[in-house]
Amino acid sequence: MRSYTRHQLKQDSFRTSTTETISWAVEHRSKVTAAVVAVVVILAVLIGGWAYVNYRDQQASSELAGAIQKYNAPIRPAGTPATPEMLSFGSIQERAKAANADFTHIAGKYSFTQSGRVARYFAGITLHEMGDNAAAEKDLQDVADSRYQEIASLAKLALASIYHDTNRDPQAIEIYKQLADHPTVSVGKSTAQFLLASLYEEDNQPDQARKLYQQMAKENPSSQAAQMATQRLQALK
Repeated sequence: MRSYTRHQLKQDSFRTSTTETISWAVEHRSKVTAAVVAVVVILAVLIGGWAYVNYRDQQASSELAGAIQKYNAPIRPAGTPATPEMLSFGSIQERAKAANADFTHIAGKYSFTQSGRVARYFAGITLHEMGDNAAAEKDLQDVADSRYQEIASLAKLALASIYHDTNRDPQAIEIYKQLADHPTVSVGKSTAQFLLASLYEEDNQPDQARKLYQQMAKENPSSQAAQMATQRLQALK
């Protein structure tokens, strides 16, 4: 919430403080000028830096598109040979390994850009698919701690999945709770709630699951999430 100056301040106090400020500026004119010049220089550097980062992000985005296209390549049915006409892979692990090399390269080359963070996220996802949970967790935690909230929340979601897969459900539950309390566009409150409730079900905590499903059904009764929650409630009876 913004902090506003109280209008109840006495007029003579305002005049006094303003006069003192102007007097100081006149007395220290050279210092003020130097300070203004410094601010202008800093702003110029920041604007130039933003332009450079934006340019690099566009480069990263272009390379990232190619890596994602590779990651989306189809998996061939068992016994089906590869063909030069279309990129395909013999298994999910094979595809993940190929795409991971691209994602890791992009993430390292453009580490300070948003697209670089997205590449690091996919590097973590593909490492998980390759079975290297320790390395995947490291990459995903790096993204989860970044300032880009949308991709950070996706990384947290993936981390929760890894925690669950590696028998660390209390940590997964904590992440789901955080995501529900601080939703983003990429990971909405209902998504986090539903995954948390599902985990409660798997952990044989039906009362906790039921409570969340009821909350979801009540908060957004016409939403698809509420319909799914209602179905789960019926199954829990």
